[in-house]
Amino acid sequence: MKMQQIIEKVRGFDGALVVAPEAGSAFPELSWGDAYFYYAPDGRMPERTQPYGTIITKDYPDDTSSGLDAPGRFRVNIHVGQERAAGLVSTEAEPAEADVFRRHPLYGDAGWVCVIDPAEKTTDAVLALLREAHEAARSRAARRKR
Repeated sequence: MKMQQIIEKVRGFDGALVVAPEAGSAFPELSWGDAYFYYAPDGRMPERTQPYGTIITKDYPDDTSSGLDAPGRFRVNIHVGQERAAGLVSTEAEPAEADVFRRHPLYGDAGWVCVIDPAEKTTDAVLALLREAHEAARSRAARRKR
């Protein structure tokens, strides 16, 4: 599945906000080309809330194990919680292996999983998990309003 297809699916979730910094925008240059998924029914990026999912298109200085600097590669990162993550990840996957779930290289202990270049084996699960993460973010937002 292509990155843009995933972004369009997430944009279709009720109350979803996709922040996709572009070259020349006010966002840090390192974030240009990436995408960040929030529950934000007012259309404004939350100030005190982390995204529930991201798509990263390049290696970051402290996160190079996925080999994302190769042309066309990207990694989908999803917060699923620690318990759910344990049942999803392949402990035998190589750090740069595509189309397999593994712990996020930096935030795996916080319940984040990732997939490099989702394809036949992982696309349906990636989309389902993004929807679940979106619904969890919606529930957290509703609890904060009370």
